[in-house]
Amino acid sequence: MLEVSHLSCVRGDRQLFREIGFTLEAGELLYLHGHNGSGKTTLLRAVCGLILPDEGEVRWKGQNVRALHEDFTQEVLYLGHKNGIKGDLTGVENLRIAAILDGFEVSEKTAWDALERIGLDGHEDLPAKVLSQGQQRRVALSRLLVNRAKLWVLDEPFVALDKAAVELLQSVIRDHLAAGGMVVLTTHQEVPLTSGHSKHLKLGWRG
Repeated sequence: MLEVSHLSCVRGDRQLFREIGFTLEAGELLYLHGHNGSGKTTLLRAVCGLILPDEGEVRWKGQNVRALHEDFTQEVLYLGHKNGIKGDLTGVENLRIAAILDGFEVSEKTAWDALERIGLDGHEDLPAKVLSQGQQRRVALSRLLVNRAKLWVLDEPFVALDKAAVELLQSVIRDHLAAGGMVVLTTHQEVPLTSGHSKHLKLGWRG
């Protein structure tokens, strides 16, 4: 279980959010809503243990994530709104290096298969810098197909994707949830993913 308790973050002299709390169990999805500047990305990064909140804590399976170190980082996959890929490397190379940084290895064949499934058939061995924005996003999202993390934290994962890619990503997320995974995501698009086990959290809501 993921537990977020009394989380507060300040940027400069501005309070981004205060006393945020939620829990997430196997098979559950949390939609994080909020206007630009409300602190969505900051909250996601705090959940992953990438930044320290000013107050509160994040617990994974009952323990503070700051104490778990690699035991937690191997169970969480964070995909930011930036793709985080190297333009001079091919899709296959980017995916294999990302896997190593995530703490495991994938074979060249597994990487090719993942990129083909994500819709990059015929583009696997091209430098990422020659791909379109949508294709580069697919390279980044291919990590979801090979990573073993239980918790996915996704910042605007549907950005720059066409309809076919959106539908494919929806299917990948549904499969992860059905297998007992957990997902926290932000999105400005209406993308219904699951009906029975979804939660919503609003930051800086106006109105």
